Amino acid sequence: MRVVADAPALARAAVELWREAAAEAVRARGRFVAAISGGKTPLPVYALLAAEPGLPWRETELFLADERCVPPGHPDSNLGAAREALLAHVPARAHPVAVEREPEEAARAYDAELGAAGPLDLVLLGIGADGHTASLFPGSPALLVRDRLAVAARAPAGLPGPWRVTLTFAALDAARRVVFLVEGAAKRATVARVLAGDDLPAAKVRAAEVLLLVTRDAAA
Repeated sequence: MRVVADAPALARAAVELWREAAAEAVRARGRFVAAISGGKTPLPVYALLAAEPGLPWRETELFLADERCVPPGHPDSNLGAAREALLAHVPARAHPVAVEREPEEAARAYDAELGAAGPLDLVLLGIGADGHTASLFPGSPALLVRDRLAVAARAPAGLPGPWRVTLTFAALDAARRVVFLVEGAAKRATVARVLAGDDLPAAKVRAAEVLLLVTRDAAA
């Protein structure tokens, strides 16, 4: 776990981690393959990335850690939020989820795209108050999938986008680096449970390198 002062410091630290991972990947393999998440916490990161000079965007491929099965222009679309903050401003190759298809069909298509891209170099994730990450929710059948890189999953009642397409633990565990971005005192108890290894989805990610990047008020 790495603790930073506040939300602006979190965003800046995430950009530096992105720069490091991108440079390493391009140097070693000629391209950088990353997955980004929805939610409010990463949006300042994306805004900084869009303005950051010297990043290898033409060698960058971007996937979504999860997507809600809504049209791209819908306010609940993770692609829509990422496009406004980042994708519309950089020449990276984006891999959207085919939300116009049925969820399972879209998930199988995304699984194939991920498989063709190879292991992810970097995944930016958040952690929900219930310990979910991407759209891997406590008790979801998606938690048990190990032979797919992406699956369709239902969100708990009351959350936007009842059907979603999410990366699985197989995709996350194969990644070279996973970074959780966590801010706010409301997440402190959840961070403590993740660090303690409680039975939470976020605590089960077993990538080669897993970093919790948290603001001081979220640090357990």
